[in-house]
Amino acid sequence: MIFAVKAIPNWMTIGRILATPVVAVLIWMDSPDFGYALALALFTLASVTDFFDGWIARRLNVVSPLGEMLDPIADKMLIGCALLALANVTKAGWVFLVPALVILLREFMISGLREYLAKRSFSAPVTALAKWKTTAQILAVGFLIGAPAFPVVPFAAETGLVLLWIAAGLTVQTGYGYIREALRHVA
Repeated sequence: MIFAVKAIPNWMTIGRILATPVVAVLIWMDSPDFGYALALALFTLASVTDFFDGWIARRLNVVSPLGEMLDPIADKMLIGCALLALANVTKAGWVFLVPALVILLREFMISGLREYLAKRSFSAPVTALAKWKTTAQILAVGFLIGAPAFPVVPFAAETGLVLLWIAAGLTVQTGYGYIREALRHVA
């Protein structure tokens, strides 16, 4: 029964979690010959499952507490680990590091805040802007992983960096909105 159709969304999320360290190691190896291409393929597949696991769960009406807990963790792990691995190999310096740190710090802060507020039965639904933030993060990281694998694609790294700055801006905006809303429930 563990492999029932209703378990597919959770298995997709677990697959994303398991793919995360593999993606990070492949990036860390800094091998344009095969490492980045394989990392990009796994990252892309994992990112696509981020959309489909939720879509399938809602469509089949099999949303589970396990899936609700693991899905945001899997998302943050995938993006966070990829950013950390890219920080090891990037030549972009502060142009990469500043938005990457903004993204990572916001995710830690909001995760801690969510944990605290969950005890007070406060829950904030995912906004459309938060979905755009996640999309911008995925696209930015995808371009940054793919740039060394496909050097013939013009401006791939630069596109990734621009998208990373956009993602950081959206990250700040959604984080601010979440904190503002949460502070109403703390006092």
